[in-house]
Amino acid sequence: MIFAKSNILIKPDKRKILVLFFLLAVSISFAQNTFRCVVADSATKEIIIGANALVKNTNIGATSDLKGKIEVKNIPDGEQQILFSFIGYSVKTLKIVFPQQLSDSIINVYLVSISKELEEVNVVSFRTNSRIEDLPTKIEVLGNDDLNEENGIKPGNIASLLGDIAGIQLQQTSPVTGSADIRIQGLQGKYTQYLRDGMPIFGGYSESFSILQIPPLDIKQIEIIKGASSTLYGGGAIAGLINIISKEPQKNVFEKSITINQSSLNESNVNAYISNLKGNFGYNCFLGGTYQKATDVDGDGFTDIPEINNVFIHPRFFFYLPENSKIIFGISSDYENRKGGDVKVLKGETDSLHQFYIYNESFRNSFDVVYERRINTNETFSAKGTISLFDQAMETNLFVMNARQISYYTEVSYLKKKNENNLVLGCNLNGEMFDKKNNPDLKIANFNENTTGVFIQSDWKLFKPVSLQSGIRADINSNQGTFVLPRVCMLFKLSKYTSARIAGGMGYKTPSYFNQGTDERDYTEILPMRKSLKSESSLGFNCDLNYQKLLFDEVSLTFNPALFYTKINEPIIFRRDTNNFIEFYNATKSLVTQGIEMYVRIKYKKFEAYLGYVYTDARKEYDTINTNMILIAKNKFSTVISYEFTDNLLAGVETSYIGEQYIDEYNRSPEYLFVAAMIKYVYKKMTFVLNCENVLDYRQTKHENIVIAPYNNPSFKEIWAPVDGRVINLSVNFKL
Repeated sequence: MIFAKSNILIKPDKRKILVLFFLLAVSISFAQNTFRCVVADSATKEIIIGANALVKNTNIGATSDLKGKIEVKNIPDGEQQILFSFIGYSVKTLKIVFPQQLSDSIINVYLVSISKELEEVNVVSFRTNSRIEDLPTKIEVLGNDDLNEENGIKPGNIASLLGDIAGIQLQQTSPVTGSADIRIQGLQGKYTQYLRDGMPIFGGYSESFSILQIPPLDIKQIEIIKGASSTLYGGGAIAGLINIISKEPQKNVFEKSITINQSSLNESNVNAYISNLKGNFGYNCFLGGTYQKATDVDGDGFTDIPEINNVFIHPRFFFYLPENSKIIFGISSDYENRKGGDVKVLKGETDSLHQFYIYNESFRNSFDVVYERRINTNETFSAKGTISLFDQAMETNLFVMNARQISYYTEVSYLKKKNENNLVLGCNLNGEMFDKKNNPDLKIANFNENTTGVFIQSDWKLFKPVSLQSGIRADINSNQGTFVLPRVCMLFKLSKYTSARIAGGMGYKTPSYFNQGTDERDYTEILPMRKSLKSESSLGFNCDLNYQKLLFDEVSLTFNPALFYTKINEPIIFRRDTNNFIEFYNATKSLVTQGIEMYVRIKYKKFEAYLGYVYTDARKEYDTINTNMILIAKNKFSTVISYEFTDNLLAGVETSYIGEQYIDEYNRSPEYLFVAAMIKYVYKKMTFVLNCENVLDYRQTKHENIVIAPYNNPSFKEIWAPVDGRVINLSVNFKL
């Protein structure tokens, strides 16, 4: 039988092949599917024109039209992944099984802006609980990921983490006790205010070791404001403030964690954290301990790392009450014993040549309470207070001292939020009382000081691209009189990817006998302050430009240059009189720091690179011989490169180039390179971190002997580089 079509003859043996081909084509055509959607911005809900949709592992795709609509045709049956992308937004993936039950429906697909995804952080320090990108003041936030990583690298304290921030320098002040100073933008640590949950935690006599005693495990985030910030929380924030925000329990999440760490320089840490929230009651608690064996790294007979025994406990209790109210009670207790000096003395082998030692034993107990009531969606009332008792016994080969300081802080504030304005009103009372107990060798008398302050802060959205933040504080100090502190900041949103900030304000710092880095042996030589001694006052400015954009295919770029300037009038310095006693006085000329900070950050999928540079010019205008501030590196470069090989394996390398530092009016230190490397591996509920600090083993003691004779009561050269050398540590964190 012969079939004829269009004059084409088909032989009987080919008929079956043609029929099969026709049936296959029909079946394939019925297996094609169509997907329809509208693509929009997740925050503004505005449609996105030109967004791409692509079926993974195929060439099937489409682009959104002028109405944001996408129609993807010819999608095969089965589970398919559709990828949505657009410049400036994170890639979104939808998993859909075809054929769809409602094949004719049109769904909404929302893409998240890269800038929103990277900066979705709420800031507590300004009392308005605002998003970081909406604040006219530049603020740097170390988040939960940073703190979890630091818990594996340095579980004992957060000093190293803060030292990694551009514009902040961690400066060791004593090889004997291991004390260190946190310097912001070239200014000494005494000009920085430390807060925990918005309440001061260190100051005066209690400031010794401070940040070296706070572990990272129960911290949610750390907020850092550089520049004059006394308007926010009172005096002492000339260089800036550091606000440590504690973790809070999550509803129906029973969190349990233990970290164990051991270093090559005989440091052992055990930290534990637990939290839970059920119904209207929650709690969390941190308990940690550190043991550091005294170590003489360079073999000169004196400790480069002191012996440290430390125990820290921090429980908090949360009560959620009717009418949108809550009360938080917290207790913080820290015991520490530090011993350093002549190695033979620490071993009990004292003789006429080996006598030098310094012991520090301290107890720090703080109690705090916070009450907060949300009156409605736009109004909040809060009240908080803390009291801290700090006892420290110091013993050297020359004298014994046992003293106490009681510090307190209370604050009441009211927040009113509107669409175009956030307003905060409040008042606070803080003070400290120093009791030298039975120490007849001390010339310092007991003292009692308090400050009453009132403040007002306002955030204004003047018009769409410009925001203004202003504030003014009036403080009345019982010893130094009244201070009026204005502060103004502005935010300019120049484009979708670019913004600029400028800020200026005034600050002050009352006189204090006790500053970080003071040798304990000098305490008996300090003379009482004269009544004519005045507080230091300051004027500071900061400005920065921030550019952030997704360049192409998940590559994001952030560029942030900044300028800073601070002038301190009548800075308090000290000198030795003819009898070698120490007296404080106000310098006739100013102390000025100024400089540039900038960084570039690039992210591509699981790769991240950071390059930072800081130039600092810190000058003592009152010193005609040595104008430059000592121990401040004019130039500092830093890089961080990390790569996440898998979801379980991460590696990173960090380098810092520290330029020359003035040691005195005649000498400068050599520049040096500091390198650190880290590998993190996650196995089920365990996280292993292998970390190496100072990979190149650069030490100041390789260049010079830092101990100055006589060795039975030595002095020490200024510390401008590490003295502990290469340190390797291995930590394990268990999620129970």
